[in-house]
Amino acid sequence: MRLVGARLSPGSDTFIAELTMKDGVEAARILTDLETFWASPAAALASYSSEGGTVVPLDQLQLVPPVLPGARVICIGLNYLDHVLEGSYADAGLPEYPTLFARWTSSLTVSGAPIPVPSNEDGIDWEGEIAAYIGVPLIDADADKARAAVMGYSAFNDVTSRRAQKLTSQWILGKNGDNSGPLGALVTADEVGDLRDGLRVQTRVNGEQVQDGNTKNMIYELGEVLSLVSHSFTLKPGDIICTGTPSGVGYSRKPAWLLQPGDVVEVEIERIGTISNPIVSNSLRSES
Repeated sequence: MRLVGARLSPGSDTFIAELTMKDGVEAARILTDLETFWASPAAALASYSSEGGTVVPLDQLQLVPPVLPGARVICIGLNYLDHVLEGSYADAGLPEYPTLFARWTSSLTVSGAPIPVPSNEDGIDWEGEIAAYIGVPLIDADADKARAAVMGYSAFNDVTSRRAQKLTSQWILGKNGDNSGPLGALVTADEVGDLRDGLRVQTRVNGEQVQDGNTKNMIYELGEVLSLVSHSFTLKPGDIICTGTPSGVGYSRKPAWLLQPGDVVEVEIERIGTISNPIVSNSLRSES
């Protein structure tokens, strides 16, 4: 099942809806409101009927991330060895524990939304990866329980302002630009399978492939990371963990290659889907 966040009009309540077709046109079947869904995703999906609910053409909806405003968005940095080796962290060696940083939900957006280049950046960088959604509370969970708690996945682009990221040892400033975190449709875990079995992760800029990785090559496995986090704080339904990017980012190239206004960046994840976003000038930031 492929789910999206949707509003009937800007500023109205957010619903969770299933992507479908109506009279040969892309549409969404309204499932329930955002808060009810994330109170118990399993119950919401169990009560779902593909024959019921209101079906609305996509062009009559505003698509938004299917994310609670108060959700935690936790990102894993440096989770593919080839990405570690291509950057400025290669000489430091692999830490015992993953590097984690946070995004605010206000930085998230959807496929198709414009991503502005901040005024103090030479450009912005791509990081294609997979976002995983928590479906049940996790407290002091082992890796098996944590892995089973993932109810779905999205394609994600952790678009990064490199100059801001490197001002200090803390990455949050460079990882929370306006509209800098596009998410694709939420694909339920039963359609995706186990990331340890391998999913291809690709990124393209203006049609040219710039990243081509596989989740088999993750350093820190998803279940293990979720277990680690759950021993520090409770993970709740709707929280998200973004699993890191493979090699091929722009800043490590010689010369560096960063996204500029007019570019289009795509992230394609096997069995999950593709997102595509145009890059725009900072002057359009208030409109994005």
